[in-house]
Amino acid sequence: MDKNWREHHLHGGEKGFHAKLWDASTTETARGVAVELRCLSPDGESGFPGNLQTTIRYTLADNDELAIEYTAQTDKPTPVNLTNHSYFNLTGMKEDILGHVVSIDADRVTAVNADLIPIGTLEAVAGTPLDLRKPATIGSRIVAVEGGYDHNYIINKPEGKLTRAATAHDPASGRMMEVWTTEPAVQLYTGNHLANVAGKGGQIYNKHAGLCFEAQHYPDSPNHPEFPNTILRPGEEYVQTTIYRFSVK
Repeated sequence: MDKNWREHHLHGGEKGFHAKLWDASTTETARGVAVELRCLSPDGESGFPGNLQTTIRYTLADNDELAIEYTAQTDKPTPVNLTNHSYFNLTGMKEDILGHVVSIDADRVTAVNADLIPIGTLEAVAGTPLDLRKPATIGSRIVAVEGGYDHNYIINKPEGKLTRAATAHDPASGRMMEVWTTEPAVQLYTGNHLANVAGKGGQIYNKHAGLCFEAQHYPDSPNHPEFPNTILRPGEEYVQTTIYRFSVK
């Protein structure tokens, strides 16, 4: 597999799904208006075996939800671990996300090495700044987390069941976001490496301008047989749902 970050393969490689042109169509569902995106990753692309056909549906629901539904099929056994790397800032970009109050229903995280690659064991969050089982302000904890939050939290739930995994709240505006997912884990990332990134309307994004809740299976799972399986085989279907639910508190 190609190495695009130090000696590692990150985000699907240089030709990951973030760099592909997807076929798109719009539709209406019981939930609301949706856009359906489809792409084919050909056999051998970025080192992955098999022709992987992926469909992702984004639905903006009438009840203030953004639902993301993933399906994929392959003709050869291949690792599949899809997620969404959207950044959120509930202040409306007036401030960074250090004032956000965050909770994650997780007793453990995947232990990692200096390159943030899992080493195959799980660590308890109790008694550490990674413990977000009770709502905590990001800024009150992040100084004690080397490099900032970029950790894979193991959600306390049965795998495959749609469950509320995390929340974020901006006390100033009252805006609230809940993260619901069928995945066994959520990666919390606090924009630690954002630097002078130009966005919509000329907005410049810097460190901690946004945070991500990336619902997923455990990173590096193919190299750790003790982790939940991420190998998709012919005749099987990869299915995943993540919902971002918005409200005012």
